[in-house]
Amino acid sequence: LYFHTGCHIAMSPDTKYFAVDWLGVEVTRATLGIIGMGSIGYKVAQRARAFNMRVLYHNRNRRRKEEEEAVGAHYCAKMEDLLQQSDFIMLVVNLTPETHKLIGKKELGLMKPTATLINISRGAVIDQDALVEALQNKVIRAAALDVTYPEPLPRDHPLLNLNNVIITPHIGTATVQAIHMMAEEAIANMLAVLNDQPIPSEVFPK
Repeated sequence: LYFHTGCHIAMSPDTKYFAVDWLGVEVTRATLGIIGMGSIGYKVAQRARAFNMRVLYHNRNRRRKEEEEAVGAHYCAKMEDLLQQSDFIMLVVNLTPETHKLIGKKELGLMKPTATLINISRGAVIDQDALVEALQNKVIRAAALDVTYPEPLPRDHPLLNLNNVIITPHIGTATVQAIHMMAEEAIANMLAVLNDQPIPSEVFPK
């Protein structure tokens, strides 16, 4: 949000000066709560450590102690504890019946009024109506969404008219290199099935 608005101010034809009291939120030493500590969530934790962030995580299964220590992550058995403590909350879960609208009015109400909710998983993991209400009423400070439902949102959707949300068009993996790696991984999985071998990236391991 800070970067997005700052870019607009810097490029606007109406800008005559930069306000000295226009301040953002510090990431260094802030608390990051990661909901979903799979391979992607773990990589987020690795990057957060570079900013000296305090990392909390909630997951179906707790990571091994040495994995937690490697990124300085602390396990929250109850998601509510993570929501109450985090300055930034990142959703990195698969969309399943259990995670559909995982974040709703109750969960948003548990967050700090200064918290930012970040969703890089799937749009339906958040109850969007509840999110609109929370952003309008300053229940939380802001949201950053790479995913919504539907995609794209209808042009009259209220999320598009809020100044405390930034939305990107599902571009978390939109690089040439990432697309190539995804295609290679898909091919490797198909060849494994055809050759009756273990599937490298099995979604639901037996």
